[in-house]
Amino acid sequence: MLTALAIRNVVLIEALDLAFGRGLGVLTGETGAGKSILLDALGLVLGNRAETLLVRAGTDQANVTASFEFAQLPPAIAEALADAEVEADSGEPLIIRRRVRADGGSKAFINDQPVSAALLRQIAPALVELHGQHDDRGLVNPRGHRALLDRYAGGEVVRVEQAWALWRAAESRLSEARSSVEAARAEQDLLLAHLAELTTAEPQEGEEQQLALRRADMQRGERLAGDLDTLRQVWDGSDSALAQLRIAARRLDRIAGEHPLLADALASLDRAVIEAGEAEDRLTEAADALAFDPNELDRVETRLFDLRALARKHGCEPDDLPARMLAMRAALDAIEAGDAEIAVLAAEEARTGAAYRQAAEALHAIRVEAAARLDAAVAAELAPLRLDAARFQTAVTALPEDRWGPHGTDAVEFLIATNPGAPFAPLNKIASGGELSRFILALKVALAEQGGAATIIFDEIDRGVGGAVASAIGERLARLAGNGGQLLAVTHSPQVAARGGTHYLIAKSSEGTVTRTSVTLLDEAGRQEEIARMLSGAEITSEARAQAERLLEGV
Repeated sequence: MLTALAIRNVVLIEALDLAFGRGLGVLTGETGAGKSILLDALGLVLGNRAETLLVRAGTDQANVTASFEFAQLPPAIAEALADAEVEADSGEPLIIRRRVRADGGSKAFINDQPVSAALLRQIAPALVELHGQHDDRGLVNPRGHRALLDRYAGGEVVRVEQAWALWRAAESRLSEARSSVEAARAEQDLLLAHLAELTTAEPQEGEEQQLALRRADMQRGERLAGDLDTLRQVWDGSDSALAQLRIAARRLDRIAGEHPLLADALASLDRAVIEAGEAEDRLTEAADALAFDPNELDRVETRLFDLRALARKHGCEPDDLPARMLAMRAALDAIEAGDAEIAVLAAEEARTGAAYRQAAEALHAIRVEAAARLDAAVAAELAPLRLDAARFQTAVTALPEDRWGPHGTDAVEFLIATNPGAPFAPLNKIASGGELSRFILALKVALAEQGGAATIIFDEIDRGVGGAVASAIGERLARLAGNGGQLLAVTHSPQVAARGGTHYLIAKSSEGTVTRTSVTLLDEAGRQEEIARMLSGAEITSEARAQAERLLEGV
């Protein structure tokens, strides 16, 4: 709720600090005293347009600071501040400040953090609900009527929201599956051709590297063929060096026992024969590995070229070709299984759609029943407010399917007919300023709505009425402000003023060429004197004071 309002240099207000409490607070004063200035100042912190005409003459800037306190921040405010990265602790005051410069431009702050005027306008509906002569928000705005009726009815909107979410999710899965299968079918012939080509090629993982190494070996073998043939001649035949070594070893073996040096020579010769044999084996293996066959080289190069061409065609590495084959087979299998999957998803979409319709129909029935109760409750409030010729109707109408949503299949709007036989129409299209405020008061009382703005302001709701009607307005304002709520009423009616728990007097004074507006919180004696003035006019009589006392005692 609004706990404090500090105004500096706004039109006729030089400096003003006001404190507000719970219950009904009334603001009175002579016509032209400056009551509208207070509302204009409050409008600045609620995001209204920053007019330079609001800056008091002779000053550079106007400043307005409002403090709001909550046991817990309303979700709409908490979410908006979180999205704007504005820090606000639950349980701590929410301080909003607006500064307007005389030369143009304005700045806004929440808890001393710079914010946009758009953010102020976004959170304003949860802070203050203002009902005045030209109000086009709050209860007048049809966008909020459905939520108000649901709150009044106690309907299970959450159940409909959950059913809607499940239905939308099922529709999304079905749509994605259909799109996927359709896209796959469009490429089915191409997939089959590619898979046939790869199946014929039978690429193997690691094959490219093996072929590249084999080609390199054969190319080296071609280059080294002459040297290998020359070396082979050294080892081959009975006259080769290795054959002569082996003959020498056999002969030496027969005489090695004749002298130790001969035995040592035999051991050395045996080692030479072994080493030479191993060298011969390595040369044979190398010759085999480097064997150059023009036909085999051509086959290897052709296979290597084909694998690399396939890889380029499919935008991958040659080693990834087997995986591509598996992916193509899976895509083709998916096409075959697609119809079965779509059938399952379509059944789920139909089931969740039916569940949503069932939940929405149940909510519709609750709304229709609650609308009848609300219409009767509002009708009971109209006669005491001198609106007995008027009729109120809560219209619950079916929406076309393309406008269904998480809140059901209904549109809800509050309608009135101010004269017998007249057609029903939206609140702000028919009612005059005074009638509109009284209609809203009747609706607020009938709804007994606790989930609206923290602070409700009625601006001259009693205009053009008096006597019993004014008393009825005052009684309903006090009732609406009960149960710990906060309601402020700008009034010219002594019957309404007498109902206030707190009473603020707005007065204008002049000193030479300087005019100022001031606001005073009245005590009991001051209240009686102000209500007496409201009863009698410029000259306060003893009869007026006595009547004011009776009014105050009667509440």
